[in-house]
Amino acid sequence: QVQLVESGGGLVQPGESLRLSCAASGSFISIYHMGWFRQAPGKQRELVAMSSFTSGGSTNYAYSVKGRFTISRDSAKNTVWLQMNSLKPEDTAVYYCTAEVRELVSRSDYWGQGTPVAVSS
Repeated sequence: QVQLVESGGGLVQPGESLRLSCAASGSFISIYHMGWFRQAPGKQRELVAMSSFTSGGSTNYAYSVKGRFTISRDSAKNTVWLQMNSLKPEDTAVYYCTAEVRELVSRSDYWGQGTPVAVSS
C-alpha cells in the first residue's frame, strides 16, 4: 500500500500564492509520475500538473495554470510541491495528489485525500 499525504491548502485572496506539498510513503519500488489534479464543485476532476520521476523529470501543465503554477519534486524524499501564484477564483477546488508507482508485480495509481483551495475576496 502507498499513502499520499497532502498539505498546504487554504483560503487566499485573488492574486495571492499557496504552496501544496505531497509526500508518498509505503511499499513501492519507485515512482513513475506524481502530480496534482483538482475538482471544483459540480465539475469533473482535471489535471493540473504532473512531474515525471524518470525521463529527465519532464513536467506538463494544464493550459489554464501555465505560467502561474510550478511543480517541483524531490525524488529522494518521494515528494512533490505545487507552487501556485497569481491565484484566481476559478482555481478554487479540492486538489488531489496522485502517484503512479512501480510495485513488486504491477504498477498502480494512488490518490491522496485532497486538500481544499479557496480563492475569494
